[in-house]
Amino acid sequence: MTTRKISVIGLGYVGLPVAVAFGKTARVIGFDINETRLKELSQGYDRTREVECDDLKASDIVFTKSIDDLRSADFHIVTVPTPVNHVNQPDFTPLEKASETVGRALKKGDIVVYESTVYPGATEEICIPILEKVSGLTFGSDFTVGYSPERINPGDKDRTFTKIMKVVSGSDQATLDVVAEVYSSVVTAGVFKAATLKVAEAAKVIENTQRDINIALMNELALIFGRLGIDTVDVLEAAGTKWNFLPFRPGLVGGHCIGVDPYYLAHKAQEVGFNPEMILSGRHLNNNMGAHVAHEAIKALVKSGQNPNTSVVTVFGLTFKENCPDIRNTKVVDVIAELQSYGIQVQLCDPEADTDEALHEYGLSLVPMDQLKPSDLTIIAVAHISVVSALTHNPGAYCKANSIVFDIKSCLDRNQFKSSGYSIIRL
Repeated sequence: MTTRKISVIGLGYVGLPVAVAFGKTARVIGFDINETRLKELSQGYDRTREVECDDLKASDIVFTKSIDDLRSADFHIVTVPTPVNHVNQPDFTPLEKASETVGRALKKGDIVVYESTVYPGATEEICIPILEKVSGLTFGSDFTVGYSPERINPGDKDRTFTKIMKVVSGSDQATLDVVAEVYSSVVTAGVFKAATLKVAEAAKVIENTQRDINIALMNELALIFGRLGIDTVDVLEAAGTKWNFLPFRPGLVGGHCIGVDPYYLAHKAQEVGFNPEMILSGRHLNNNMGAHVAHEAIKALVKSGQNPNTSVVTVFGLTFKENCPDIRNTKVVDVIAELQSYGIQVQLCDPEADTDEALHEYGLSLVPMDQLKPSDLTIIAVAHISVVSALTHNPGAYCKANSIVFDIKSCLDRNQFKSSGYSIIRL
């Protein structure tokens, strides 16, 4: 248990699990500007489903949007999102606003730790000047900062906040020691002390950049093998028998991390005069997969003798990954938009996503599973357990006889569907 008084700024997918972990041993100030979110959390309801109701209620957290409440803390953890804008440039607005908020509550002796994903140097270049300007205090002598990259994996109930090794850093040795001590009090997996703030920032941003590039390679292989008439998954399963072959699969790459973080590193690289060709090439490949899926679906309809303009296409899944409600930066919308641009009737179903959020964020209406019309082509965009189970046990309820099933995630039993008369295709 730490003697520091903790505040967490931003109570989303990252911030809430952090606040709950610390709130199990001492009072935590949980700050957010979303009044609806604060009200729901106060009532023990987490719409992200990252925290169980009992854990939320058992944690001593003051849910607030008051700067006065923040002033009672001396260890501030910033966990706001770091998105990109419409031209894929870093959008630091949430981080800047959060820094202004903390700056208004800052006092001598306080430590501010950032968990938001940024490029190397952003904490010192963007955040610290704002903290100094708003607070009127001097960095180094009056307050210090740390950086500890978030590693929350939405929907993962095994690798939770306390069970993931925590990388920590500090603007000086004394701060590093305090930051390490604070996180060690709740993170049972231990902490790793990074050499500098920039090292910790760089470590985070390359974790997801590496995954993005590996998936981009798989997507490029899928494009090649598709033209050769070879099933990509069959190839990967064969290659995967070698001990050092990495088990990546092709697919849509969205979400708040993998589809965004590489742009932060690319931005900084270009700022210092280097063109990150591999990183941007990987992003380009992955961003175009939604359109590719749609085109393959249309091609399959035409080959089967169907008229795409009179066909019903069902898309299962809107969230960016399976078994979670997170629809941030989902690339399923690219598939839908491309299909609709050809005049194809699309019915979208996702039992995990929030109906109101889907309509608000993307203008898309979700159809409940029991109201779906049997389709001429079914696209499995996200492998939710509920969807896979329903299709496996009763495919006829959702797919017309002898229709096409496009299994993007390769989650269905191909032989079962083929023996039932369905044409099944994969990336």
